[in-house]
Amino acid sequence: MNQFELLRFALRGLLANKMRSSLTTLGILIGVAAVIMLVAVGEGSSRSIQQNIQRLGANTLTISPSFSGGGGGGAMRVPGGGGNTGPRTQARQLSLADAEALTEKTLAPSVKTVSPVVNASSATAAYGAAGHTIAQFVGTYPSYFEAVNKPVDRGTYFFNDDVLAARKVVVLGRTVVEELFGAVDPIGKQVSVSGVPFTVVGVLKEAGSAGTQDADDVAIAPLPAVQQSLSGFGALSQIVVQATGADTTTTAQSEVTAILNQRHGITNDNPDYRVLNQATLQETVSQATGTFTVLLGAVAAISLLVGGIGITNIMLVTVTERTREIGIRKAIGAPRSAILGQFLLEATLLSLVGGLSGVLVAFAGTRFTVAGIEPVLVPSSVVLALGVSVGIGLFFGSYPANRAARLRPIQALRHE
Repeated sequence: MNQFELLRFALRGLLANKMRSSLTTLGILIGVAAVIMLVAVGEGSSRSIQQNIQRLGANTLTISPSFSGGGGGGAMRVPGGGGNTGPRTQARQLSLADAEALTEKTLAPSVKTVSPVVNASSATAAYGAAGHTIAQFVGTYPSYFEAVNKPVDRGTYFFNDDVLAARKVVVLGRTVVEELFGAVDPIGKQVSVSGVPFTVVGVLKEAGSAGTQDADDVAIAPLPAVQQSLSGFGALSQIVVQATGADTTTTAQSEVTAILNQRHGITNDNPDYRVLNQATLQETVSQATGTFTVLLGAVAAISLLVGGIGITNIMLVTVTERTREIGIRKAIGAPRSAILGQFLLEATLLSLVGGLSGVLVAFAGTRFTVAGIEPVLVPSSVVLALGVSVGIGLFFGSYPANRAARLRPIQALRHE
């Protein structure tokens, strides 16, 4: 019996009970589609997180105060509370002098730019009858735009002369522009920020949302202007440091740490500041999301296993129902290999059709957003899921096929 005849017999056997074959195929379809879709969601989530991190620049260090560390050099201790067993060190605040010290090339040759940052809280902007509370009103230096990857789409950013003169100019994010100006060109217009007039000189390129936070709901102005008008001349909220390159980020972090430890009198491993290294964060997130994606795929693979068990069950029923047919075929000379091949082919066809259908369903599913995440189809997951589905057909179909092939003709013919 040639391969074409085997295929014809297998198809005839499957089509003899279309409903049963369809339901068995459905189990494989769901398993394959689930594996591909969940891997796609995991990959989409990973890329979304990576893009959000990359917006801050791969060679960027963000220094912020830590209110749980400190030690020496004028750090003040206050009584512990809330169940603490000892005194708590109050953090020494970040200052403009700290930022200036980090620009010293002899001490920090790997540092390219330093941008001190203050954040004005509850900054309400108004233009005409329109008003909007800006989520993030930043006072900083011009180097901040490059360091955190915030290019200007229209107009221009402010310059060092604007910082020295404490000019009240501002660059707005897309959300702020839409809320205040609508379709009006904002360049050159004055907005009132908590009663203080600022002239709009530029509009930032659209950045999109970062989780629940709107990255475009931002305004950036010269540091002295924000301090004079909104935040006061207190501590800095952050210091953003840009390394000379992605390969020198770790070295720059060591240099920054050494300078701040000396200035703050840190003598232990618990400083009163923390440094966020974007490159390290990106690597850590990549590993975590990779593990998450693998776990999602593993959970979905369980449904493939269930589908394989379903194939075994159905093929055993089929062998039992067709016992007399098997006996007749063996009695007229059909070899054992023909019986084995036919039932193996039937099981493989069931899993192959289910696998291909699952790929199509998963491909359609990745066109939609899932829980705010755009799934990214991973070709390797498609190949793997389809290959596993065919393997499941061969593996789980082998036992029923062998059982059919081992039937003795006289026993099969006597079967009622």
